[in-house]
Amino acid sequence: MLPDGTTHIDGEDDIVYVRKQVRDLASGIGFNLTDVTRIITAASELARNIYRYAGKGRMKYAVLHQRGAVGIELEFQDEGPGIADIPQAMEPGYTTSRGLGLGLPGSKRMMDEFHVWSEVGKGTIVTIRKWKRNN
Repeated sequence: MLPDGTTHIDGEDDIVYVRKQVRDLASGIGFNLTDVTRIITAASELARNIYRYAGKGRMKYAVLHQRGAVGIELEFQDEGPGIADIPQAMEPGYTTSRGLGLGLPGSKRMMDEFHVWSEVGKGTIVTIRKWKRNN
């Protein structure tokens, strides 16, 4: 299992590396295959957003332990142009590029917790969490 840490994102190869790190972390915690896939997909979308819109940034990752529950937290940070209208960016299908518009709202749907902070000209921070279900 990976310790808490940070991965820098500034190229297409880094998106692939983010996916591998998240897969290793989520699998190591014991998430089921469906949840591992959801976490990887959300992380990939958010890493791609950093690369596409800000050019570079980072993902911080941590294993969470709260009240007997285990989870994963991923925080995506950049110092890019920021998001002028967060509610609009959260609408399914909204995109400022030729993408499918699945990034932010799609990531939110796949995770248990989702928070976005952004300021125009300062950057964006998106934090996502997934909690392991006891089966």
